[in-house]
Amino acid sequence: MVNQTAKLGGTASDITIGKIGHGLMNMTWKTVPSPDEECFEAIKAGVDSLPAGTKMFLNGGEFYGPNFGTANLEMISRFFEKYPDYTAKTFLSVKGGVRPDKAGLKGSLEALTASVDNINNALRGKKKLDLFEMARVDGGMPIEEAVKNMATLVKEGKFDHIGMSECSAETLRRANAVHPIVAVEIEVSPWSYEPETKKVIAAAQELGIAVAAYSPVGRGFLTGSIKSLDDIPKDDMRRHMARFQPENFHHNLGLLHDWLALADKKKVSAAQLAIAWVASLGPHMVPIPGSAKTKHLLENLASVNVELTSEDMDEITKILESHEIKGGRYREGDEVAQNLWG
Repeated sequence: MVNQTAKLGGTASDITIGKIGHGLMNMTWKTVPSPDEECFEAIKAGVDSLPAGTKMFLNGGEFYGPNFGTANLEMISRFFEKYPDYTAKTFLSVKGGVRPDKAGLKGSLEALTASVDNINNALRGKKKLDLFEMARVDGGMPIEEAVKNMATLVKEGKFDHIGMSECSAETLRRANAVHPIVAVEIEVSPWSYEPETKKVIAAAQELGIAVAAYSPVGRGFLTGSIKSLDDIPKDDMRRHMARFQPENFHHNLGLLHDWLALADKKKVSAAQLAIAWVASLGPHMVPIPGSAKTKHLLENLASVNVELTSEDMDEITKILESHEIKGGRYREGDEVAQNLWG
């Protein structure tokens, strides 16, 4: 059984969080955001499932809304306005720093200040911004300079802790040398376990930094519910991702077939098997699956009850090694894709 809780790193090392967090992106980053009632019920259920004194790691984004807007933060603000007692029971991490005009990432003090102010304005003081991540790494300046700028904003009281997103192991080390990094957010799943992923996980463990592992079920692919591109909504960004294109999708079904077979043998859902595996990669690993549906969220959180034996881990390794995943994690040529492992 996976531990029920985990510790954050750096300046938040005294904070205990649930071993599995809650990604909020899917609630609002679509043409029509999910209804507040649905989102609120899921968030509450997740928090209520945790042991007393443990915080739920909530992961949101400044640009997780239609047209890269602040719908995600506005929803979060409304939640805490309605349920103020839950502010102390949660740890809010928000990604920002991406220009709404898609001009790229900006690590300057001016750009970061504008981003953080935009986040705080959208939150309306209903919840403190616990952790800020500059989404991806700004390749236009040394990471040391960007981290110093974020540290300046911490001193100004605009947020409490610094996180990283989609950075390389080397960049994580350089950033942490300037200011303690609390968490690094990267994609980790059985179909996204690249050599650099392993290096970041190892560096984070060495430095005492938590890894917020997003998309632990391969953006829904590893649930088995997506049999073809037709199963993905018309306005869903996965339709543009390389791994979901027909020529790659059908090849990648080989891994899914073996994954579903192992989940069936263990009598757990395929999603639970994936989340449990990601969580098993270290005490600092915090999978952050996303769902607006309470039923799915509670199923995800129940992954802490899935015990993976050494035989299970060997079988998973065999599955991963026998299936090469085709297609990149994002659309080929996408600006976001170009900033991976900065």
